[in-house]
Amino acid sequence: MSEDERLDIVEGIDEDGNRLILRVNRYFYYNGEEYVLLSDDIEETEENLEDVTFFVMKVTVSTDEDGEEIEEFEPVEQELMEALIEVVQTNFEDDGDIEDELGDE
Repeated sequence: MSEDERLDIVEGIDEDGNRLILRVNRYFYYNGEEYVLLSDDIEETEENLEDVTFFVMKVTVSTDEDGEEIEEFEPVEQELMEALIEVVQTNFEDDGDIEDELGDE
């Protein structure tokens, strides 16, 4: 499955119990583990990038009772988060996409 086929919108709940709608921007690997870059911008435009919040989470895959794979996104430790943000910034800069938008996360 190509990366483009995997991108979608996910719904979650934050630590305060509020509903979160997030867009999957990109999957990537770091030290053999899969991670995902999520954002709260459902329709990304140049005008709203400064207001976008980004999240990097670890991807874990489990199998449901029907044998289908289910992806779950797990938070990561702050120290690891900093390393992952560097990876994402570097990858985006190489691709010519969102530059430096993750600096404060």
